[in-house]
Amino acid sequence: MAITDGLVLTPPPFSAGLDLWSRENGTPGTGSYAGQANAAFVPADQDFGGCLELTKTSNTQQLRSYGETPIIPGLYLRVSAKVKAVSGNFPTVRIAGWAGASDNTNVLGVPQVGPAVTLTTYGEIVTVSAIIATGNRSGVDMPWGLTPVYGHFGLDLTGANGGVVRIDDIEIEDITGAFLRDLMDWVDVRDFGARGDGVTDDSAAFDAADTYASANAVSILISKGTYFLNTNVTFNNKVRFEGTVSMPDEFRLSCTRDYNLDTYEAAFGDEEEGFRRGLQVLFYFTDHATFDLSGRRVLLTRPVDVAAVAGMDKLVQRRVLSNGQIEAEISTEWESETATSVATYTPTTNAMRLTNVANVANIIVGSRVTGTGVGREIYVASKDVGAGTVELSRPLWGAAGSRNYTFTRYKYLLDFSGFVNLGRFEMTDIEFKCNGRSSGVMLPYAGIGTRFADCVFNSPKDRGITSIFEGCQGLFVDQCQFLSNEQPLRVQDRTTIALNVNANDPKLRDNRIVRFAHFAVLAGSGNMIIGNHFFQGDDQPAGVRRAGIVFTSTNVKTLITGNYIDNCYIEWGNEHDPAPEFNSEYSFGGLTVTGNIFTSTDTSISFNYFMIKPYGPGHFINGLTFNDNVFRTVNGNIDRVEAVDTTHATLDYSRFRNVIFAANAFNGVNQITQSPVVIQHDQNTEAETWVVDTAGFLPFGSRARNVQSVTAEGGIRTAGNVLDYSMPYVEIEKGVDSRQIYVRWPRALKGRVQAVIRCDNPN
Repeated sequence: MAITDGLVLTPPPFSAGLDLWSRENGTPGTGSYAGQANAAFVPADQDFGGCLELTKTSNTQQLRSYGETPIIPGLYLRVSAKVKAVSGNFPTVRIAGWAGASDNTNVLGVPQVGPAVTLTTYGEIVTVSAIIATGNRSGVDMPWGLTPVYGHFGLDLTGANGGVVRIDDIEIEDITGAFLRDLMDWVDVRDFGARGDGVTDDSAAFDAADTYASANAVSILISKGTYFLNTNVTFNNKVRFEGTVSMPDEFRLSCTRDYNLDTYEAAFGDEEEGFRRGLQVLFYFTDHATFDLSGRRVLLTRPVDVAAVAGMDKLVQRRVLSNGQIEAEISTEWESETATSVATYTPTTNAMRLTNVANVANIIVGSRVTGTGVGREIYVASKDVGAGTVELSRPLWGAAGSRNYTFTRYKYLLDFSGFVNLGRFEMTDIEFKCNGRSSGVMLPYAGIGTRFADCVFNSPKDRGITSIFEGCQGLFVDQCQFLSNEQPLRVQDRTTIALNVNANDPKLRDNRIVRFAHFAVLAGSGNMIIGNHFFQGDDQPAGVRRAGIVFTSTNVKTLITGNYIDNCYIEWGNEHDPAPEFNSEYSFGGLTVTGNIFTSTDTSISFNYFMIKPYGPGHFINGLTFNDNVFRTVNGNIDRVEAVDTTHATLDYSRFRNVIFAANAFNGVNQITQSPVVIQHDQNTEAETWVVDTAGFLPFGSRARNVQSVTAEGGIRTAGNVLDYSMPYVEIEKGVDSRQIYVRWPRALKGRVQAVIRCDNPN
């Protein structure tokens, strides 16, 4: 502070006059040494030059400066004096001071004298000193605390009287710098030999600093400079970067006590590189499971190949990327890459493989495959250049033989496709801000339990989440938002898809999905789709609507519960079946749709909320529960809520089993759908055969395959109005379309019956 603040500490020299020096405690009004018989200024001492010669005449001979030396928290003062005995008895010498409070009273209870030294030889120069400060640190002789605000400093002579001493000018120095190591809880890597020239390998110096920090419970400072590290470096202590580091891609900087984006951006001097380096370390930590983006935005100029960044392709331990925004910057690196090749598909040999693939080296793993007979969301899972083969994510439904295929590789903010197995990786509280330039996340080749929670996929160019094989097993997508980049477009013009799943057991819960071509294309079973709101409408009158959820396999073992299904429908097909006709396999079944809200606005009268689309003949329904749902249309009715798309085939209605369509609420729907359905039949003209028509009530226009009961309401009477107690029997699947039943009586009768009719056999 004497240097930086111009603080005057040293008292005046004795040559300035002895009236400036007190023979008492130094406070105003106390007696000075001017004119005293036992004190004289010596102008030319051989050792000191000008000095004070003082004869000890009292038990404690005091010498104090009248000047008030400030006492400031954090300021460390050293008071020192050179003394020599000239004659007489040898006294004892010590630095002393008077501690003054803000009200100019003496602060009692604080030490006001320093270490004492006894003179033993005439002419020998002895230096006495003491350190004064507010802090009680090691090396401080007179710790005064915060009450004293100034001091009068000098020295005391004690011991026998009569001795004569000479005293050089007293000095007071700011020696705070000597206490910096104690005052600051960090060490600088330069103190351990780091050069910071960007060329010299400073790894050893970094390790040495970390070792010292561990032993002394301090943190580490990377002072200004560029430090080249040519090996892995781990800081087990807290670290702060004023300078930056550079290191080859294969090496890692592990900041175990400051593991967050702020630290890594500071370390590498670049936000994007800091993100990649921090993400790299996530796969190697044992004491941190989460890489915290510190609520920051990371601008990416190119996709992050996470496996390449990590330097590994397998990890089955929980890791979390959390709390920030990852945004696609303007760059040509986001452009899709496309290849076209002729290939052969032989489903009877290997339904997951293309063979004889031309130019297979040009096809990028993770590319979407399109072509005749190819279902939605088919991807290149892997390739073998030598064998000329491509492994597919799912089979093709109608592509046997050789033909042209197009392979389009979308670019993703985070691309995990290089992992052959990555399990339990989680992304929470992340906004994937694609800006219509990139897609969101590509999942690994394989892995279980990937989780997205509280994330936002904002304006993906092509896809939100993509699975290229089975890295979606047990996928969690909870409380996320998917905001389409195509919201202003007509439904039929949209191409983006929020997510696809190839494997089993995904949980899609409490998400909000806005105006994609599809919300989810699901190829496996065990799906739990709960509490989502997905809406896909547009502003067109009598507009086209597309599927929100697409199932691509028959036996789905799936719950669709408590969703808001808005201006889209559920499509259930088997477009990923290499032999789409029924072949003694599970047909359509295992689906429960319950407690959902279905709504539509300005749609065609032919629009349906639930569509089954068989890609081959012979299929039927064996296990469908569709109950407690609410249907509501706005600005125009629709004919019915369900239908079969017969583009490729229809269903075998004679084999329906366990189909329940009940307790639904229909608003703006011309034809209610039920099974079992209760039909009230009034026979006003006597007849032996009463024809009871289901009149379109049975789902999918199916057959009247089973009658649970026929109950007479009121009396059954003859032509003469006589009550008849005969028991009828029924015949099912009557009429041209098999949607009627016949109630047969032993004679011609009339009356009313309630018939409970099903479209299936219940067991």
